[in-house]
Amino acid sequence: MAGKIYPIAHAKIGTQDGFRLPRAFSKDYPHLVNQSGYIEVLSDNTFLVRLNTEETEDADEAESLMMSLFLDFLMKDAIQNPSKLVPYTQEMSDEMDNLLADVNLDS
Repeated sequence: MAGKIYPIAHAKIGTQDGFRLPRAFSKDYPHLVNQSGYIEVLSDNTFLVRLNTEETEDADEAESLMMSLFLDFLMKDAIQNPSKLVPYTQEMSDEMDNLLADVNLDS
């Protein structure tokens, strides 16, 4: 995994200082977004970021990532094609309730 360089900017959140990555980073590497790790300072203007990326991602995290990507896609499509949006009506809600009335979910 090499080749791309992303600019960072200073970020102050509450009393904490940090760095902000551009959105392109999370789009290109969504599996790294919620990782934790540490910074190794190599010199006054150089540091190395090491992430803990063990392959122990459980199903909930994978589903959360997929849902996030799906919702991002829907939002992008809604912004690009507002004329395709249809208001959700009470009739639609009633129809959905009828369709799901006899559905049992296993816990």
